[in-house]
Amino acid sequence: MEKGSVTVDGISLTVNRYEKNRFYVNVIPHTAKMTTLGFRKVGDYVNIETDILAKYIEKLLNPKKEIDMDFLSEHGFLE
Repeated sequence: MEKGSVTVDGISLTVNRYEKNRFYVNVIPHTAKMTTLGFRKVGDYVNIETDILAKYIEKLLNPKKEIDMDFLSEHGFLE
């Protein structure tokens, strides 16, 4: 899996693993201390933002067609 990023409560984090309905991030002690993440408990609600481009590419994925520069151009990702 390629690593990606997600923003949780405005804090950009690297996704290191994902499953069907969840993802995992590592939070280093400095990030926990300097942000609100250190106060979060299991079950707390958080604001999650993902890269919109990644969502569009995921929707366009076709297992029979390779994503290359032509594909991206054809679907409006390149000028």
